[in-house]
Amino acid sequence: MGETSGLGRAALVRDGVELGERDVGLLREIDVTGSVARASTNLGRSRARALTRIEELESAFGDLVERQRGGSGGGGSRLTDDATRLLNRYERLQVALSATAHVPETVLEGTVSSIAGELADVETSVGTVRGLHDGVSLGDLVQVRIGADSLTVLEPAADPDPDSTSARNHLSGIVAEIEPGETVFTVHIEAGGAIFRALVTEDSVDRLGLAEGCGVVLTWKATATRLTHEV
Repeated sequence: MGETSGLGRAALVRDGVELGERDVGLLREIDVTGSVARASTNLGRSRARALTRIEELESAFGDLVERQRGGSGGGGSRLTDDATRLLNRYERLQVALSATAHVPETVLEGTVSSIAGELADVETSVGTVRGLHDGVSLGDLVQVRIGADSLTVLEPAADPDPDSTSARNHLSGIVAEIEPGETVFTVHIEAGGAIFRALVTEDSVDRLGLAEGCGVVLTWKATATRLTHEV
């Protein structure tokens, strides 16, 4: 399982499925109300969409919600022990990331090669990177800013299909340095001649077997990548 965050918002990642703030809110509301329907209503969401999202999460994280139909007890829903552990892990990650005074960034320079709505492709020294812009034109020189809390570190075998989604950037790299912290480690990764810094938990360092010289894959959302004009 990987961890990432954007702008202080944590996410747990497994098999390409991200459990984020909205998902945690849904699970916590189910825990309080004992009902998917009531939780959905309280959160202003549709029950059908909530059930679909629960199924998506369970396909990656395992059983999270036990549901009972009608009967003398009136039915209802409750969280599984796995769901409770998952929420506890999310909370620890959120606290750790919120406590980080300054989130380091990787800054690349490049030229805008295509624009599609709010997203643009930039040709950089590490290849084409897609990010969120606030007004750029083709051929503009821009900086690509990638926060260490937006990067997800994966095993090489988990390298995603580059054509699977346009919402993600991905890059293969080598661990150059690991800076241990109290709860979060900063992993320096050399990729394409640039150094990326990613924030990961100690559990992930151990699970992935991260060490200097080992290969990894970096992924990050285009919407967590900011494009700014050079100054």
